[in-house]
Amino acid sequence: MSEKVKHVGDADFETTVLQSSEPVLVDFWAEWCGPCRMIAPALDQLADDYDGRVKIVKVNVDHNKSTAMKYHVRSIPMLLLFKDGQVQATQIGAVGKAQLAQMLDKAL
Repeated sequence: MSEKVKHVGDADFETTVLQSSEPVLVDFWAEWCGPCRMIAPALDQLADDYDGRVKIVKVNVDHNKSTAMKYHVRSIPMLLLFKDGQVQATQIGAVGKAQLAQMLDKAL
């Protein structure tokens, strides 16, 4: 797992994500979710590839229910791309690294 992928929760979501000066890709996930585990290596690679340009963070929906509810997370993995505190793009379900990279490139 990349050290560049940060785990955030209800308490630090606003400062880490909404107040970030760079785009932030948020992965809403859970430990029991197979597809969430499938995309984790791609997120680790993207965190390295986009280091300094995009933050990649994970929010465990089991432990951070208020953030998950606020963003209407009903199925996981659900990825939200934030820029200037606003959701710019949404991806639900497991997708490949190339598709996620396209999503990040549009935000830059």
